[in-house]
Amino acid sequence: MKFAKNLERLGTESAFKILAEAKKLEAEGKKIIHLSLGQPDFASPKHVVDATKKALDDGHHGYVLPNGIIECREAVTRKIKKLYNADIDAERVIIMPGGKPTMYYAISLFGEVGAEIIYPDPGFPIYESMINYTGAKAVPINMLENNDFSINPEKILSLINNNTRLLILNNPNNPTGAFTEKSKIDQLVEGLKKFPHVAILSDEIYSRQIFDEKKMPTFFNYPELYDRLIVLDGWSKAYSMTGWRLGWSVWPEKFIEHVIKFCVNNHSCVNAAIQYGAIAALDGPDDPINLMMEKFTKRRKLIYEGLNDIEGIECVMPGGGFYAFPKVIGTGMNGKDFAKKCLHDAGVAIVPGTAFGKKAIDYARFSFAASQDNIYKALENIKKIVG
Repeated sequence: MKFAKNLERLGTESAFKILAEAKKLEAEGKKIIHLSLGQPDFASPKHVVDATKKALDDGHHGYVLPNGIIECREAVTRKIKKLYNADIDAERVIIMPGGKPTMYYAISLFGEVGAEIIYPDPGFPIYESMINYTGAKAVPINMLENNDFSINPEKILSLINNNTRLLILNNPNNPTGAFTEKSKIDQLVEGLKKFPHVAILSDEIYSRQIFDEKKMPTFFNYPELYDRLIVLDGWSKAYSMTGWRLGWSVWPEKFIEHVIKFCVNNHSCVNAAIQYGAIAALDGPDDPINLMMEKFTKRRKLIYEGLNDIEGIECVMPGGGFYAFPKVIGTGMNGKDFAKKCLHDAGVAIVPGTAFGKKAIDYARFSFAASQDNIYKALENIKKIVG
């Protein structure tokens, strides 16, 4: 049996490998504190669950449109209007089974041999994986150049050439927790006017997890880019609905036909009933998000101070999301060795920085989507094994 050659270029998401290893250790009787996966440790909102149950009781059991039911797409446009005062046509919205399909389809639209796609490094591993899979050249943005991990507009613009097809951005950033302010986005957008052949994928999945009362500098602020802008967002992080596999994205009109073909060929449509739960989430109160952010704010302070209190570890205060990305090389270990020691000796599951890009060899990612008690215990356990 001979597999396709391009499978050799396909990467993976190491957080799930680490989860599997941690679960194996737990089955052997070892206690593990999970700070590896990027999912909130809160239940999905009750009114969302109830709306989904009602949809099932009401008989929403069949196929629906591949781009999503119109009621759900209209709910997305209402939320965009409420949050950002942007008017978006519901026909440009596509409901997806999670965030990854938007990445997959956007990269597939432009990726081929001879093309170049720019992406954040370190960044969500699926970006580089899918770029390589298509045969395009993956061109990294070095996110480690600035002390706060924020983007450098001039550096990004310098990477663009005639072969560049797509620019991928992620703000707030996974894995670094960096938040890039609107002034830098303004500067980048101004520079992008010189490159009308480049499409933009703005991954804004952590848009509702921003600290210090700062506002999300969404790309919806720039209607001049709408004819080449893809915005990715969804329900997973904001509403603690990771296992529902539910996301949305907004596309330029001229992209829609191609993206719907991808949907039909890949997943047909998103589960009918959960789209009614999605509507309830968007149209309902933001109380669950506000409560979550109150907890995350306390946890962020705890993990930032706790990591910096461990000899050999340097941590920048995260500006968004729920990750800390400390430099750990001062412990005498690189990120991979440090993460391995944390798991086996301290009983703490984290992710080495190289899971998000080769440049991050000296780093590790900690998720603070865990209880304060567990974060405190994890820090104490790590402190005992370092040094």
